[in-house]
Amino acid sequence: MTDLAHNPASVRARLIDVAARAGVSVGTASKALSGSGRMRDETRERVLGAAEALGFTPNRNAQSLHTGRSWTIGLMTTDGIGRFSTPVLMGVEDALGAGKISVLLCDTRGDTIREQHRLRLLIERRVDGIIVTGRRTDPRPPLAGVGSIPTVYAFSPSTDPRNVSVRSDDAGGATLAIEHLLGLGRTRIAHVTGPTHHAAARDRAARTLELLGRAGLAPAGGRVHYGDWSEVWGRRAADAVIRTAPDTDAFFCGNDHIARGVADALRERGVRVPEDVAIVGYDNWDTMALSARPPLTTVDMNLGEIGRLATLQLLSIIDADAREAASVTVPCLLIVRESA
Repeated sequence: MTDLAHNPASVRARLIDVAARAGVSVGTASKALSGSGRMRDETRERVLGAAEALGFTPNRNAQSLHTGRSWTIGLMTTDGIGRFSTPVLMGVEDALGAGKISVLLCDTRGDTIREQHRLRLLIERRVDGIIVTGRRTDPRPPLAGVGSIPTVYAFSPSTDPRNVSVRSDDAGGATLAIEHLLGLGRTRIAHVTGPTHHAAARDRAARTLELLGRAGLAPAGGRVHYGDWSEVWGRRAADAVIRTAPDTDAFFCGNDHIARGVADALRERGVRVPEDVAIVGYDNWDTMALSARPPLTTVDMNLGEIGRLATLQLLSIIDADAREAASVTVPCLLIVRESA
């Protein structure tokens, strides 16, 4: 018997050592450690126990040569701050669980040249697939030069309908907000949102006007109030709405930044939230929603679920070696707190 059996840390354990200790063939040991192949549970457990006892670490390079896979996927994002990409990444990791696939995160910062550079790095790493995400819901051009690498677009869908995209249901999110406010008996609802060139602002506004129209209502102030995604805009918009429509009894805001600005402006005017005016935000960003006064009722885009489903789609494409899969729209959630 070698010293390895007595002192596993003295020499790097090899697969043949694991097989010998478990009393199986090298092929059986390899299948047991990779989770592939059929065998009795006791055989698999014996191999895993031997590997643990010997401190055996699989050689990924050898595995890649044997299987043709690198056991890595790339996550390419334009969201350098991580506000949207971090929850998506958490969903990706949830889908992967404690498996053997690693994630390489690449931040392109919205720069096409940087994006191509990052893509070349992922190709050189021989990633098995790529998930593309960003900070906006606007459809984006597909990656150029990705070749045959399976690719799924998460949150920021591809403009090419042939690509697999997993997106958030913005119209559904607006529906949750407006139906909640209508259910509270609010009838003078203002909609304050971001810039018109953002798909998220346009889509949520369109559904808001549609639902108010179905209820026989017009938006407070007579129109949608487009601006930017900031607290400053929320305060300015709230002041403008209250001046022109003092009977306003609710605000549906395009994000939580705007909603907190609205709440601040109303509080400074002595308006009680939610007794006098209810507020619903969008994004459910804890940093913003929980620190607002009062904490915000808001729409959660379910970003973790977007990341999880995007990963499952990607893995199914990789495993089946297929190039087609269905795009998915993920429902939003309404998180009810004290503002409405």
